[in-house]
Amino acid sequence: MKKQSKKKYQALTGNGAVAEAMRQINPDVVAAYPITPQTEIVENFAQFVADGKVSTEFIRVESEHSALSAAVGASAAGARTMTATSSQGLALMHEILFAASGLRTPIIMPVVNRALSAPINIHCDHSDTMAERDSGWIQIYCEDAQEVYDNTLIALKLAEDKEILLPAMICQDGFIISHAVANVLTLEDKEVKKFIGEYKPDCPLLDISHPITIGPLCLTDSYFEVKYQQVEAMNRVFKTFQKVNNEFKKLTGRGYDFFEEYKMNGAEKAIIVLGSTAGTAKVAVDELRKKGEKVGLIKLRLFRPFPEKEIIQALKNISAIAVLDRAISFGSYGPVFIEIRSALHKLEKKIKISNYIYGLGGRDITVDDIKKVFEDLEKGKSKKELNFIGLKK
Repeated sequence: MKKQSKKKYQALTGNGAVAEAMRQINPDVVAAYPITPQTEIVENFAQFVADGKVSTEFIRVESEHSALSAAVGASAAGARTMTATSSQGLALMHEILFAASGLRTPIIMPVVNRALSAPINIHCDHSDTMAERDSGWIQIYCEDAQEVYDNTLIALKLAEDKEILLPAMICQDGFIISHAVANVLTLEDKEVKKFIGEYKPDCPLLDISHPITIGPLCLTDSYFEVKYQQVEAMNRVFKTFQKVNNEFKKLTGRGYDFFEEYKMNGAEKAIIVLGSTAGTAKVAVDELRKKGEKVGLIKLRLFRPFPEKEIIQALKNISAIAVLDRAISFGSYGPVFIEIRSALHKLEKKIKISNYIYGLGGRDITVDDIKKVFEDLEKGKSKKELNFIGLKK
């Protein structure tokens, strides 16, 4: 049996966990612009640069649009490249997000989730990353600082795999994770280096012996096929994610599937969540299980690509589901709910499903709130498909 990594705990915020992972990765280029609540990532990493702890070329830019533009150029040139952002910064990157995925640049971007304006709000919801769910980026959502650290490393190895070559966002809830201190079990620097390996780009722009064109005009005769190549790359993420996860689990003992099933064995009612709310939901599930209630939880981790087949398998014996969304698609339902409901249409069994919007702009959700959702499922009170938690009357 392979010897597992030597344990080393550090007291880190979620932002600190990202910065530590970035230090160990030692990317060739980081281009970034500060924005609350992501700023601490950039500050900490800039200190590593100033102290000579990394050899990274740190590019100070005038906006997030410029940050991702510089990152795309660096990645296309053959550099291992990272950036970070939040909220309005991610929105400002919108144009370049599609360029990054379309040009197959495996940029790694930790995103600290924050509500989009207006009105101005600096606290957590998922409106920023959900607005970019169709931009061609891999999206991984984290429950705590440990997952933030681990998934930053996993995402890098996944994105750079020759079968994938797609950019990736590692999402953590603003302030709830990003600024809360937790014990994070980190790897030794040499273990990280061995796990991620040396980056060997396939077709770097600066390889003048094998000249290529980056960003050409692509009209009706070929654009569709280029997009389909991205579709195929996304479809390959599932197999590659499992491969990378297995390697990481052998190294650390910590494994990460597409989603986590919490006390789903024998469950009849279930809720589905993303991010830090899973921790609150687990407490509610534990307390209700002690009372003999058959409830469970699914915490989605990989949202893009969406693991539809596996979700269907996990939910096939459930009678009622509540999907909790920390974002809303105006005029429709929450984005996670839309995916789950679409997947369930492939089941012959009809499952009652309802959507609960919660936590917009950072509003708290409590254990009692989640218990009330389970109560609604149990008593069939949730007659509406779309419901709101904690909304002031």
